[in-house]
Amino acid sequence: MQIKKDAIIKKRSAKSGLPPGTLIHIGDKKMETTRITLIDYDESHFIEKEVKLVEESFPFKDKPTVTWINIEGIHEIEIIDKIGQYFGVHPLILEDILNTEKRPKMEDFETYIYVTLKILKQINNNDKILSEQISLIIGTNFVISLLESKDDIFDPIKERIRNGKGHIRKMGPDYLAYSIIDAIVDNYFVIMEKFGEKIEVMTEGLVKNPTPGTLKSLHDTQRELMLLRKSVWPLREVVNNMLRGESTLIDDSTLIYLRDVYDHTIEIIDVIEGLRDMVSRMFDIYLSSTSNKLNEIMKVLTIIATIFIPLTFIVGVYGMNFEYMPELKWRWSYPFIWVIIISVSILMLNYFRKNKWI
Repeated sequence: MQIKKDAIIKKRSAKSGLPPGTLIHIGDKKMETTRITLIDYDESHFIEKEVKLVEESFPFKDKPTVTWINIEGIHEIEIIDKIGQYFGVHPLILEDILNTEKRPKMEDFETYIYVTLKILKQINNNDKILSEQISLIIGTNFVISLLESKDDIFDPIKERIRNGKGHIRKMGPDYLAYSIIDAIVDNYFVIMEKFGEKIEVMTEGLVKNPTPGTLKSLHDTQRELMLLRKSVWPLREVVNNMLRGESTLIDDSTLIYLRDVYDHTIEIIDVIEGLRDMVSRMFDIYLSSTSNKLNEIMKVLTIIATIFIPLTFIVGVYGMNFEYMPELKWRWSYPFIWVIIISVSILMLNYFRKNKWI
């Protein structure tokens, strides 16, 4: 499994020298055009449509129903600016929305709550994982979600709204925001399961046949887990602030659900820390395995060298070419020396086996 190779320290040179609140998109452009969908509902009413202009969503701001405005693709600054102006979002928050490298956080502005999180996405069912930013603006009767690209993890929420299943049509925008955060956290479990499976496979290969490629995979996995931790760890603080805050935008009936998300967040963090410890131990296993492998090789080479020591002595003696060496003129001297050499080799091998050295 491989996460997109993001830099550990992000480059933000595009913002250098500009005044606070200047709207500049920082990050990769994930979609060609921005897509805006709108869902408006209450217990007995439901509307879902895709709007071409962001202004079409403005009349729903003051309706008593709950409105979910979902914006996929945040690179079009004009759309973000219009959203901010009409819904009264502070320019610094708009700046944070456009900066896709922001740390997950939550801020309460009394009239709305701003939350930014990270979505982990698996690409085409392969090992590549991308981390993308999602921003939520939670108002008195609306939720605006702003994503870098299209994501399917919210489809079950939309389906529950369409079918009126569960509590979502009976609850307010705070419950909708909870449902979105819960879907993101549940997706973390899926990613962690795949990471766990990958590490198990790596552990088996590590013990059987460690290679330089294995060491590279360990370094890549360690980096991936560090980036995962960076995306997930601040989420605990975000949910905790929502729980302990005194915002009138979050109803008491929603707090129990947020506590459940908080518990799941702690569980995810524990899983990540466990995987990081496992990878650290795998480095030790790699060193031990390569050391054992080297020892086995050295043992074989030592046995071979030890066998050849007496053989080298024998051929050395009879290779001195002295004139008075009667064995050299004996007719059977050559085969006799071979018998001695082979016998010595066999005796030494049997001795090594007897002592369980081989």
